[in-house]
Amino acid sequence: MHFAIVGAGAVGGFCGALLKRAGSDVSFIARGEHLEAIRKNGLRVQGPVGEFTVETTAESDPKRIGPVDVVVLAVKTYDNRTALPMLPSLVGPDTVVLTLQNGVDSAAEVAAVVGETATIAGPIYVSAAVEVPGVIRQTGTFRRIVFGEYFGDRTTVSERVRAIEAAMEPADIATEAVPDARVPLWEKLIHLAPFAAFTAAARLPIGALLEHSDFRETFLQAVDEVEAVARASGVAVESNARVRVEQFAASVPPTTRSSMLVDLSQGKRIEVESLVGSVVRRGKKVGIPTPMMAALYAVLKPHAAGPIAS
Repeated sequence: MHFAIVGAGAVGGFCGALLKRAGSDVSFIARGEHLEAIRKNGLRVQGPVGEFTVETTAESDPKRIGPVDVVVLAVKTYDNRTALPMLPSLVGPDTVVLTLQNGVDSAAEVAAVVGETATIAGPIYVSAAVEVPGVIRQTGTFRRIVFGEYFGDRTTVSERVRAIEAAMEPADIATEAVPDARVPLWEKLIHLAPFAAFTAAARLPIGALLEHSDFRETFLQAVDEVEAVARASGVAVESNARVRVEQFAASVPPTTRSSMLVDLSQGKRIEVESLVGSVVRRGKKVGIPTPMMAALYAVLKPHAAGPIAS
């Protein structure tokens, strides 16, 4: 199975390197110094999965790769304006595009370019970072992908989703094929959107916030808002979201910072539209008030494009 990874950064590069090490045919779409380093020295991975280097195809122009079996979209959502136009060159009659982006908007955006029939989706759980061009460091131990159909029949796991799951299993990536991708996507958003928004707005890691009882209640209020929007949108998320999110927040190291906080502190763009703005907009559409998420959105939106000029 030939995979094309659109976005050879931390998440896409890490997963693609594991697939390549396991014997899959993998091509990367990359750019800049990272692209040149991969071409010259291969893509190196360091961390709990071991230290290894894969020699692989890396291009800036998807036309040089052509249609593949599976396209994995792994760029940050704010890069979709440049990434989505690359997809048609990689898509043939039987190609599947798997978007692993944060939030719940990506599948529709992909489908608008390649069609609903070609699109599947799901959340990915991995901690990794580009240490230097051409080198990716796994910063946590977990690596898990949950994915399935987003459009059409969502009553059973489709054959193509099963086939991709089977291709990924040898790569030491925990995979879970599901009938309806909307459920795990929303369940991730229920904890990720409040976690990212609060830590970024406060400029503090989760531990410093959890020390305050006032934070706990407002944080869980935001969780309740996202869950309510999911249910009003017709997505059957699990009923114990508040408990699960509270347990998650308490289980991670107190120094844990969301990627939104990391990006904000480094003067980079942040995924505020796909993680926070989307909840607010969808809440208005289905008639669910989201006052806490709306307040966080108002605070973070000015930083969406990066540093604010003084």
